[in-house]
Amino acid sequence: MKAAPRLVVGGTGSGCGKTTVTCAVLQAFVDRGMDTAAFKCGPDYIDPMFHSRIIGARSRNLDAFLCGRDMVPRLLAKHAGDISIIEGVMGYYDGLGGISSENSTADLAQLTQSPTVLVVSARGMSRSLAALLRGYLEFEQNTICGVILNGISPLMTDYYAEIVERNTGLTVYGALPHDEHCTIQSRHLGLVTADEITDLRKKMRVLAEYARTGINLDGLLKLAHTAPALEDSQPIYPPCGTGLRIAMAHDEAFCFDYADSLDVLTQMGAQLVPFSPLHDAHVPEHIDGLLLCGGYPELYVQQLGANHSLLAELRTAIQGGLPTVAECGGFLLLHDTLDGVPMAGICGGAAYMTGRLKQFGYVVLTAKHDTLLCAAGEQMHAHEFHYAQSERQGSSFQAKKPLRMNRWDCIEATRTLHAGYPHVHFAGNVHAAQKFLSACRIYREEAAT
Repeated sequence: MKAAPRLVVGGTGSGCGKTTVTCAVLQAFVDRGMDTAAFKCGPDYIDPMFHSRIIGARSRNLDAFLCGRDMVPRLLAKHAGDISIIEGVMGYYDGLGGISSENSTADLAQLTQSPTVLVVSARGMSRSLAALLRGYLEFEQNTICGVILNGISPLMTDYYAEIVERNTGLTVYGALPHDEHCTIQSRHLGLVTADEITDLRKKMRVLAEYARTGINLDGLLKLAHTAPALEDSQPIYPPCGTGLRIAMAHDEAFCFDYADSLDVLTQMGAQLVPFSPLHDAHVPEHIDGLLLCGGYPELYVQQLGANHSLLAELRTAIQGGLPTVAECGGFLLLHDTLDGVPMAGICGGAAYMTGRLKQFGYVVLTAKHDTLLCAAGEQMHAHEFHYAQSERQGSSFQAKKPLRMNRWDCIEATRTLHAGYPHVHFAGNVHAAQKFLSACRIYREEAAT
């Protein structure tokens, strides 16, 4: 068993300030010299980037649908620090398909036995705040223990604390004021990425000062220490070879990856070799496989299209049988064109950005024939979130929404290629990681003969 003091920072809904409060508290604990760990409930890629910049280590996603319910507490135990802060997703009870609390922040908090502090914007309310919070307390079983008020002056904390504590029994742990200078801009897939904010360190220092003066950090630590110890048994992954060199796209355009998913590959024998489709003229040498993750290629489409040598090398390598996994943004790179700009030309057809969300949410993928990651009939859990549309979405898998009847075909896949919009997490799809690395090993062996 492993002691793992921890808190879930939940919220009443998207936009209530969960990320702001999480970053403020993380920075305040880091400034105390504490071994601070950060986690994100659900599949979001961007919020963990902010966590990571603050703590100086990778923030981890805890997602029961993508990773499996028994895997989530293991990942939390593996990466927990002296204090672990878990940022929630959407509203506290918002789960699968919008019709279930399964896989919600509330579900994760109970699965990991973590006390929750609920972030709520109290602007424009007084006693109604107590009614709102009583609704959250009484709706379903939960681990809500306290409240942090966002967007109000700390001078009003005592006023709201009296209302909340008298009518709900919850502890008010403080408040953060609204500060336009600390606002983080959004775009079509969520917040802008941490690397795009030139004064991020300054913003975080300001937020940490607000936390030190307006939030009861010692009270949060005391609450975190009420969480029970976690079982510390870690999974053992099957070895698939040694020294397998997997080229992994990583730059401003391709930055959406799950740290624990990559860890599965390295623990099974892969050596990840980062490269930049934006800045590198050539693909890394002597590689046995290729990972093209998601991101924002549409923001850099002209620069990507002008990198003729790298696109040509990608085309030659993939057509030559290099085992390749390309997800979402990586899938767009493999089209003939993206917004009219020539790309690698592997999957064919045109891809283009639209003005609205084309697909969003968890999916169960079923392979229609033998592919790089799955045998016919095998399934993977995945997540889609994209504004792009494609003339060649693929037909090698059938996707189905959990708890719903929606079904559609997707993903271009062969024995050496997996390219489509859905994102998978190898911690919850170990069989897919094993098949991918086995294909990489065979490719290396055949290249050596």
